[in-house]
Amino acid sequence: MQNPWQTLDIQVVYDNPWIQVTHRNVLNPNGNPGIYGMVHFKNLAIAIVPLDNNGYTWLVGQYRYTLEGYSWEVPEGGGKLADTPLVSAQRELLEETGITANTWVEIGEIHTSNSVTDERGLIFVAKDLLFGEAEPEDTEQLEIRKVHLDEAVDMVLRGEITDGLAQVAILKTKLLRDAGKL
Repeated sequence: MQNPWQTLDIQVVYDNPWIQVTHRNVLNPNGNPGIYGMVHFKNLAIAIVPLDNNGYTWLVGQYRYTLEGYSWEVPEGGGKLADTPLVSAQRELLEETGITANTWVEIGEIHTSNSVTDERGLIFVAKDLLFGEAEPEDTEQLEIRKVHLDEAVDMVLRGEITDGLAQVAILKTKLLRDAGKL
């Protein structure tokens, strides 16, 4: 489909190594003038559901500055565009949990908030797991919790996991596993 929006000009209002925020003067699909604010992410969002043969997964808990609150999530982080998504997923899983995996399956892509950002999220399931020591970044104080995938689904349904990427990753993994596709 052809883009019905017309961009008249773009002004960068903020830029750092991770994001760029722009203000855009536009003509909307009806031809009327308007504005649009956009956050461009300079990395991919990567989420991993580590899954063992008994249906257990590992969640990561941490205080999220932006939310001013604690958040339970799947292992996730930013994937550099210069790296393949799989390399980024492998790095994030090791970094946050100490887990490595012999089998990796990419199960989906999401747009995290497509009304204001172009951020893409990729979701992987990691299987045939090996366990070592986590290597968190200095900005991370992580709590790791092993739970059955069914419990992770229940945590989503009870509103205990509110991170959108984690919710999609957990629910899609459950559906694919129950359908015999994982």
